[in-house]
Amino acid sequence: MDDETVLSLRAGDRVYLTGYIYAARDAAHKRMMEALKRGDDLPVDVKGEVIYYVGPTPPRPGMVIGSAGPTTSYRMDPYTPKLLELGLKGTIGKGPRGREVVEALKRFKGVYFAATGGVGALLSRCIKKVEVIAYEDLGTEALRRLYVEKMPLTVINDPFGGDLYKEALLKWRR
Repeated sequence: MDDETVLSLRAGDRVYLTGYIYAARDAAHKRMMEALKRGDDLPVDVKGEVIYYVGPTPPRPGMVIGSAGPTTSYRMDPYTPKLLELGLKGTIGKGPRGREVVEALKRFKGVYFAATGGVGALLSRCIKKVEVIAYEDLGTEALRRLYVEKMPLTVINDPFGGDLYKEALLKWRR
């Protein structure tokens, strides 16, 4: 994703994402931060990329991936601002993000998408290709490259400070 695309999105927008994204959870994020602290390069250039917080189950026969539902995003909050600083443009998960992440999304022009939790088997149908890129020893938490087609997502946090969770709560309380 580029800045123009990110800046066209607003909290509440529904999108159908098609293209290559990365999949990583807690353990892979921790390893990436350790690599940066050592002065090493990341196993992938995150500039312009999207990371899906998912630890998929093993695929059934004939499938490229097993159930692939989103992981709770706040667990990646300690790592996300640095990745956004390095050019990451989007993250996909479930649940609200912390203040530091919301501020980093504004500062570095990023966006946070939510995928519906509890429908991992359905979301896996959007994933057409899977390749382990790094940290294979982490099993389900390895860093993967996915090709997705028409993955249904909702923009939760936009680069302007919009927050669908907060906006929806305010509407509900009125």
